[in-house]
Parts: sequence; C-alpha cells; structure tokens
Amino acid sequence: MLRRKPTRLELKLDDIEEFESIRKDLESRKKQREDAEVAAAGEEPAAVALGSEHKSREQLINDRIGYKPQPKAGGRAAHFGTFEF
Repeated sequence: MLRRKPTRLELKLDDIEEFESIRKDLESRKKQREDAEVAAAGEEPAAVALGSEHKSREQLINDRIGYKPQPKAGGRAAHFGTFEF
C-alpha cells in the first residue's frame, strides 16, 4: 500500500456562509413542521394525534432514506398470479 502525505483542507468563508444558510433553512423547516403538528394535534383527540404522529414520523424516515412505498395490490389475484379460487 502506498502512503502519501495528508492533504490540507482549507475552510473558506463561502463554505461557512453556505453551511449557515442551509442550517437556517433546515431549522425553519423543522419549526414549521413542528408548528403544523402542534396545530393538528390540538384539533384532534389524543388517540388520533398519536396515530398521526407515528405516521408522520414514519413518513419522515421514508423521506430521509429515499424510500417511496408503492401501494400494494389487493385481492387473491395479486398473490397467486392469474389463478382465482
């Protein structure tokens, strides 16, 4: 294995500004999302609010990992091809 000298990384002012703008944007989105969840939870009963909170959490995770679930086709025909019993 060949070894090489460490590469020097320089942090530029443009990089810092870009990081700060992205961070502020993400924080504002998070705050808007939390405000929307609080408003929705205040209108619905507690049991329904817990279900919607779980669903939104699941949706957030799916969005974060890039998973886009497709609706499953229902019925026996979907499970057994074209055969019907």
